[in-house]
Amino acid sequence: MYFKSSIRKNPATGNYDGYFRLVESYRNAYGRVCHRTLLNVGFLSEYSAEQLNAVRRHIMDRLNGQETLFEEKDLAVQTLTEHLWQRLITEKKVDIEQGRKMIDADTMQHKEAREIGSEWIGKHAWDQLQFEPFLASLGWEKETIQLAATQIISRAVYPSSELRTSHWINENSAICDLTAYTHNITKDKLYKSALNLYSIKDELEKHLSNRTNDLFNLDDKIILYDLTNTYFEGRKDNSRLARFGRSKEKRKDAKLVVLAMVVNLEGFIKYSNIHEGNMADCQTLEQMIVKLNSHTCPSHKPTIVLDAGIATEENLKMLASKGFKHVCVTRTKLKDYQYAKQDGAVVLTTKNKQEIKLHAVSTPEKTDYYLEVVSPSKALKEQSMKNNFEVRMEEELQKIAVSLEKKGGIKRLDKVYERIGRAKEKYPSIAGIYDIHIEKNKENSHALSLQWEKNTAKDQEKMSTLGHYFLRTNLEIKKEEHLWNIYNTIREIESSFRCLKTDLDLRPIYHKNDDSTMAHLHLGILAYWLVNTVRHQLKMQGIKHSWTSIVRIGNTQKIVETIGQNTYNQILKIKRCTEPKEGLKQIYDVLGIKYYPYTKRKFVVHKPEIEKNETLNYKHFSSG
Repeated sequence: MYFKSSIRKNPATGNYDGYFRLVESYRNAYGRVCHRTLLNVGFLSEYSAEQLNAVRRHIMDRLNGQETLFEEKDLAVQTLTEHLWQRLITEKKVDIEQGRKMIDADTMQHKEAREIGSEWIGKHAWDQLQFEPFLASLGWEKETIQLAATQIISRAVYPSSELRTSHWINENSAICDLTAYTHNITKDKLYKSALNLYSIKDELEKHLSNRTNDLFNLDDKIILYDLTNTYFEGRKDNSRLARFGRSKEKRKDAKLVVLAMVVNLEGFIKYSNIHEGNMADCQTLEQMIVKLNSHTCPSHKPTIVLDAGIATEENLKMLASKGFKHVCVTRTKLKDYQYAKQDGAVVLTTKNKQEIKLHAVSTPEKTDYYLEVVSPSKALKEQSMKNNFEVRMEEELQKIAVSLEKKGGIKRLDKVYERIGRAKEKYPSIAGIYDIHIEKNKENSHALSLQWEKNTAKDQEKMSTLGHYFLRTNLEIKKEEHLWNIYNTIREIESSFRCLKTDLDLRPIYHKNDDSTMAHLHLGILAYWLVNTVRHQLKMQGIKHSWTSIVRIGNTQKIVETIGQNTYNQILKIKRCTEPKEGLKQIYDVLGIKYYPYTKRKFVVHKPEIEKNETLNYKHFSSG
């Protein structure tokens, strides 16, 4: 630190004189020596160079916390020193604690390195969705809201059981630093918090549905409806929800629970519900439509896209009676139809570079619009499935034939017919192409042999329909590709289910009672709101990372606690975040998030004085 002067005209005297500035030297990040002005002091013609040097020395001693050996006797030096020192402090040009920050490098320790990047992204989505003001409006206490934030964000970043989540929060994550929850996290607190959140399920989903529409300016002209199921580990003997059904994970040994969701084109959930595991897909629609009416504006009727399993005639009539338009795949392939246009099919190229053919068709009885879709890639897939089913069907028939030749094998005619019936039930799509002949004994009580062969005509008919399916709608469609594009939006709900099951680990379920099961599934859905809020913003800017990849990138940023001892015999604890890597910076920039949740937090712990312990023998001595 030194005084630097430049020649200027002094307005007070009209003469040219030295104008002084108090300047500091420092090295920048590249090692180059730079200068910065701390104070513009003014004209000091009444001070000598020795006096100014004394002022500079006194300021430096104060800044470094050093006491001068000799008292300054020059009153002018004392006055200027005090004046400039007060200006430096008032204008915050110097840090008077700098001396206390000088830490002995040999005493430095780095402790408590915790993940914070993914949690910071989740906290930003929590704030965007305005969870906190909504829960506060329901009368929730601040501490309860903080715990809910901690749990939902943790569920998104580290999907696991309540017990493992509590360990992760307490040992690995800095989530509590972001949510300001200061109490110890236990699995029992997390169980209770999940149940509290499930108790306001309908109100919370309605708030989130409206909030995302406002946040991203969505109008929900098209919504998607579908179901999935997940399985339980354990017997679940006393459960009302857990039932055996058709598992999408092929877990025939495990009981299931069904999750139904209504989703818009951007993947945001409009409503969800949980059903028994043996609930048929087509039986859930009307209940969901009633709830959907209460979650959306009554004057606004969106088009509902359905999968074939839900699109029964009764359900389509129900939708029409309530004023909804629908788009679906027909449950059965049309047979008696004609092409509505004779100028050929419309040919489209998909994202996978596959060509599909679209042809509008008309039928004598039908009033809806039908579209025939011919997909070569789907035909190849169905051909492969057909071949596999044929192999398995023939293996079943071979087992029956071998049993007829075995001693002690099943030969009773009624039992043989039962076995053939079960084989056809397993593979209904190809059972009709086989002609099966049974040689019987004279009494018609036992089977002697079994032969089978493919019916060429039926097989050719089956082959001709591979890759063909029909779309149906009551919309007024003028161009075939419009209906195709609308139906293909159903892939968005498939993506939502995939995210829930894979990224958010919604399967399997280990909870014993139904309340905990529903709270567990609802918690995963709330975490999905955070996930989709983040991913939607990234996808709008061309970043199509999966949530698993986003979490992996976010976990590269840590928060570290550094401990060291300064020259004042104090222990300093400083928490700082590491610098985010380029991939994480890109995500932060798109989301509009600061690179650091906080720059620095410092704690000073005074080192305790060592007390002299008097020994027992010492107390026996007296001064006299």
